[in-house]
Amino acid sequence: MTDFAIRYGEHVTRARRDGRPVVALESTIISHGLPHPDNLRVAREIEQTVRDQGAVPATIGMIGGELIVGLDDAQVEHLALAQGVAKLSVRDLAVAAATRADGATTVAATSAVAAAAGIGVFATGGLGGVHREANVTFDESADLTTLSQTPIVVVCAGVKSILDVGATLERLETLGVAVAGYRTKRFPGFFITDGGFDIDWQLDSPEQVADVIRARSDQGVGAGALILANPLPVDEQLDTGLHDRTLAEGLELLARDHITGKAVTPFLLGHFHESTEGQSLAVNVRIILRNAELAARIAVATAGAPAPLGFAVDA
Repeated sequence: MTDFAIRYGEHVTRARRDGRPVVALESTIISHGLPHPDNLRVAREIEQTVRDQGAVPATIGMIGGELIVGLDDAQVEHLALAQGVAKLSVRDLAVAAATRADGATTVAATSAVAAAAGIGVFATGGLGGVHREANVTFDESADLTTLSQTPIVVVCAGVKSILDVGATLERLETLGVAVAGYRTKRFPGFFITDGGFDIDWQLDSPEQVADVIRARSDQGVGAGALILANPLPVDEQLDTGLHDRTLAEGLELLARDHITGKAVTPFLLGHFHESTEGQSLAVNVRIILRNAELAARIAVATAGAPAPLGFAVDA
């Protein structure tokens, strides 16, 4: 009988044994989010950023059907270079394992696997959300429903501005997912600092976020994620005029070429990369590195506390 259980990288196994803080990282950015060779370089920079803050990085992915929490460098390189790496959401994990696939985990899958592994903090770039014209297409990222059921802190730069940001915030509220800004009450729009919407809560330090985690554990109420929206400083965002022009052009091209469904996000991100002559890629990298740093600081602040959000798994 084949064992499909989650496997832990050696460095994560040691961290769990020693009670060291761990930060979950997604692998979709490696195989689908960034072009080569930037993908491998940035993946290594993200992990090093986590280490520099005193935490242990746990990049999650699938190699030959093995679901691994804490890919080693050779495995990260494999996902960066291999052809045909599947993009895995939660629903895909079992099928991909049974078919011995290589796979990169999305925000939804990374969150779910990390929580199952007892990891309470996850750093990513931006969330998926409700797509524009979802009232017609019903196109909504699985990130939202998964996060409504997954006890984890997700440090991100909001949702990508190519999506319907307002509708995404409404869905998060309906689904019971807590949203707080890091030192702000304005929700960021990924490439841009201000996505155009207010949010109710502001947290100002890693220690304050750690208190939220402890409060949830003590109260035993609420099973969903905490979205911590960490905006770029204004002087590091994509120029807003360039952003707005590029987005408008991209939306026109979508309509002209009848691009729908899963093809929308990669098309628009590719359009941003080309039209901004790489500026959007540089912003994307700044986002994930800043989020990795903050997530690591939060993980360190929660070290020694009760199991994150009430979840624990024996090593």
